[in-house]
Amino acid sequence: MEIEKKFLITEIPGDKEAYRHYEIEQAYLCSSPTVRIRRRDDEYFLTVKSKPAKDKAGKGNTLVNEEYEINIPKEAYEHLYTKIDGDSLAKTRYLVPLAGGLTAEVDIFKGRLLGLQFAEVEFPDIRTAEEFVMPDWFVRDVSGDRRYRNSEIIKLDKYDEKYFSD
Repeated sequence: MEIEKKFLITEIPGDKEAYRHYEIEQAYLCSSPTVRIRRRDDEYFLTVKSKPAKDKAGKGNTLVNEEYEINIPKEAYEHLYTKIDGDSLAKTRYLVPLAGGLTAEVDIFKGRLLGLQFAEVEFPDIRTAEEFVMPDWFVRDVSGDRRYRNSEIIKLDKYDEKYFSD
């Protein structure tokens, strides 16, 4: 179970290179449920992500996902890469410590998506997520906005602020 929120940001506070970070390339095999492959530096992963069942009223919590991630060998990654839908995306992820022992995973995109950046914060439970107070370098909570899902962003030919404007 993954409980997370996504935020637009201004910029990472301080020297971003001082934070732990790694390079990511990811691509999608399917978008519903989300099946993706990811290279993080020299590690390779296959991830399946989906929304849990809705309650009796037909509502689900947009903050909660079922997520299963397994390490795979480089050869499996390369084989699956030949089967991706569309293009891949590249980004640098910075791990920025936050109050309360939380971490902002700040993604700064590269290539055709240069200019796009946001932070994701994973929470131990829904209550902590609902009570979370954004630090001043966070601009807006976009957790419920489909446009900010990586599985949607990957479909863009290039980063365009107009796509994300309200």
